[in-house]
Amino acid sequence: MITLSETKRRPVPRKPIVQRRRDWDKRLFSIATHSTGIALAVIFTAPVLFVVLTAVMKSDQAMSSSLWPSEWHFENFVKVFQQSDLLTYFFNSFVYSGLATIGVLVSSIPAAYGLAKLRWRGNTIFFMLVVAAMMLPPQVVVVPLYDLWVRLGLTGTLAPLVVPYFLFDAFSIFLLRQFFLTIPKDYLEAAKIDGCSEFQAMTKVLIPMAKPGIAATAMFCFLFTWNDYFGPLLYTGDSRENWTMSLALASFRGMHHVEWNLTMAATALCMTPVLILFAFAQKSFVKGITFTGVKG
Repeated sequence: MITLSETKRRPVPRKPIVQRRRDWDKRLFSIATHSTGIALAVIFTAPVLFVVLTAVMKSDQAMSSSLWPSEWHFENFVKVFQQSDLLTYFFNSFVYSGLATIGVLVSSIPAAYGLAKLRWRGNTIFFMLVVAAMMLPPQVVVVPLYDLWVRLGLTGTLAPLVVPYFLFDAFSIFLLRQFFLTIPKDYLEAAKIDGCSEFQAMTKVLIPMAKPGIAATAMFCFLFTWNDYFGPLLYTGDSRENWTMSLALASFRGMHHVEWNLTMAATALCMTPVLILFAFAQKSFVKGITFTGVKG
């Protein structure tokens, strides 16, 4: 007779209480993080969505209690070009922001390199002066600078807005200096051993390795100058052909204070270049901000 022995099932091992608590804490943390991210996304996206929806509404529906367009009028984006010289204002904004960004990089990269990688008498004092210049309100120097540009006969042009960025920008120098400190000196010393000068070490070794920090600095400068209102109002207020988009939008609201759909259409067009630029440079921008400030 054959006897079949029943195989006992082994009990499934249960996770320790500590491990289960850790898994639960991770799930709660993930839920809280994603909920916060979704809430912030809704908060920051809602104004942009409101501008776009208002831009395609009828004139009598805009700024009413109705948030969704009853009729879609995409021709509003064409009307703003017919009723205002937006192409000229776009061109002026690109000239202002583009030249200012180039000027910031040309003037700030050598200064940040000298503060971060060179040792010379007065290095710390000069860096403290850069930090002090960041804390100085720009309104303090408005009157003497305006008097200077009036004496030079350059008011009414974009020169008073662009030229200062080729000379000194405290925030950009500080930002690039903090990023350059994260790059080991061994690369620069190896380049100098191979016969590179300080300028060659900066241009051929440091700058290629510091692309994220440079991209973040350029992005900050472009965004600031693109949205700048006070500078163009001060220096080009009397010269309409040199207005930028920020200044033109304010006057556009004055001309079309009832037609909010056209005002929002112009605003949406003004936001588009910045959104496209950030979409293409997002990785470098985030990486540059992440690594900036690791060393003091």
